[in-house]
Amino acid sequence: MIADEAGYATLHTFFYLLHGKKIRCSYALKKLVILTEIENSDDQVKYRILLFFLLPVICSPLMAQTIDDCDSLIKSGVVFMYSKDHVKSLELLTRAKTMADVKHWYRQSFLAMNNIGANYYSMLDYGEALNHYLDAYTIAIRELDEDHEMIVLNNIAILYSKEKQFDKAEEYFKKAYNIAKKKQAKVQLGMYAVNLGIVANEREQAAVAKEYLDEAMVLLQDQPAILINAEIGLAANYLLRRDYSQAKEIALQVLPKLGKEETSENSISVLFILSKIYQAENDLESAINFAQQALTNSLLPEDKISLYERLAALYIEKNDLKAALQAKDSVISAQEEFNQIKNGRLFETNRVKFEIQNYQRELQDNQLKLVSERRTFYIILAVAFLIIVLIAWSLRNSFIKNKQRKIIHKRSNEILGLELEKKNTDNILLEKQLKEKETLALLEQERLKNEIENRNRKLATKALLMSNRNELIEEIINSISNQPGISGNLNLKTHVQQLRNHLKNDTEWESFLTHFEEVNHGFLKALKENHPDLSSNDIRFLSYVYINLSTKEISLLLNITPEACRKRKERISYKMKLPDETDLYAYLSGI
Repeated sequence: MIADEAGYATLHTFFYLLHGKKIRCSYALKKLVILTEIENSDDQVKYRILLFFLLPVICSPLMAQTIDDCDSLIKSGVVFMYSKDHVKSLELLTRAKTMADVKHWYRQSFLAMNNIGANYYSMLDYGEALNHYLDAYTIAIRELDEDHEMIVLNNIAILYSKEKQFDKAEEYFKKAYNIAKKKQAKVQLGMYAVNLGIVANEREQAAVAKEYLDEAMVLLQDQPAILINAEIGLAANYLLRRDYSQAKEIALQVLPKLGKEETSENSISVLFILSKIYQAENDLESAINFAQQALTNSLLPEDKISLYERLAALYIEKNDLKAALQAKDSVISAQEEFNQIKNGRLFETNRVKFEIQNYQRELQDNQLKLVSERRTFYIILAVAFLIIVLIAWSLRNSFIKNKQRKIIHKRSNEILGLELEKKNTDNILLEKQLKEKETLALLEQERLKNEIENRNRKLATKALLMSNRNELIEEIINSISNQPGISGNLNLKTHVQQLRNHLKNDTEWESFLTHFEEVNHGFLKALKENHPDLSSNDIRFLSYVYINLSTKEISLLLNITPEACRKRKERISYKMKLPDETDLYAYLSGI
């Protein structure tokens, strides 16, 4: 019996390994060593032979690459990218991309490709960056959701913006903007609106830029760090439209907000705008002062070039030719510095590409080697499997001895099967009961809905009766008022005035409102929460619309003309910020 149990345990251990279960090598080895110590000498020899063949299989490296490993490579690559170690960053990201492509992990493949593009962007190799961004965009469209698509669209647009291809930048910013609008992603929508506004400023489309920037100002009220970009864009827009006072006011408000944590690019932009404003106002000293401040904050050679050129132009306008000449010399010096940096970056980019190609070649070689090792491993598995089959055949006689035990086990399984069948039957009955309860609930819901509709119809009828009564009273008042001699009859005049006061009395509306709230519980509260700007008269009007009264019926209730009623309906829809094509009754029914 011990030998039989050992045979079962051996087969169980091997097939556990064969099907990829995670058993530690030491644990599996320990189990097999225990099996070799059984008392039967013949079985002891069998299991020692088995241990000899299974030892390389058990202790072989079966650790598979996981998605967490891929994510770790991507995170490390991003860290090295921010520390400007682009070679190491690209090496890790390329390894992650290769792993993700093999495993079909599309999200990881997208992130690796997007960050590879970001590396090339940092190295000023915009062409290579664009190629990788477009590859990431293809993955996002085919395999991922719109959140990933927005990310890469924004990166592509920024790249085109750097290249001064503002038409292409606007195209991709607009795509990202439309996706964010569709998903109602408030922060992303505000960011893309800022970018579109800045691009429109660059293209001198002042009206379009103003529309986007105003939208961003509303959306980004809770995001002060991003809101600054919108304010800078708005100042540039007012400058473009020659509204210098408004542009100056915004720029001077933004400037103190730009502390040490802000990018120098924002500081330079604000100072550059102020310099232009003061130049337009013929205050050349202030214009030069702000341009020099921007130059002090500038870190990039390309910014220094434009600022020195601006200073040169201002000095010429001021007739300070010596200072203008010095600024022109500084332009040449900054240009040379920029060319040296660009050439150095180009050399660094080519070197990185060369090293990445070598690394990719090594990856391919390692892949081929891995395939060869895997083939060898499968051969060993096949041989081991054949040995297991032979051992299983040799243990057949031992299995026969356990026939009676198997029969008992089989009967136990049959009993268990019957119990499971009974449990399944009980579950089916329970499901039927639940469905019946759901049906009853739906019927009750429909009954309540019909009851509410009946009560609303009664309210509408009551409201119309009130309207007809008011109209009749109005006709009586007009008829009596037109009678000759009414001015001399004080008693009659008193009754007429009482009738007029009765028309002005709003107790009927309060009664209607009380009954309306009882029938349509929670509607008025939800309406006030969604649209807090509505007045009491607006709510009264919307209550009549909600119970599906016609324009003519509402006009009779409110004692106004049908045309005035239609105009009030349009005004309230605009006040509620509903789209033009929205049906007001359908919208109110959905609250």
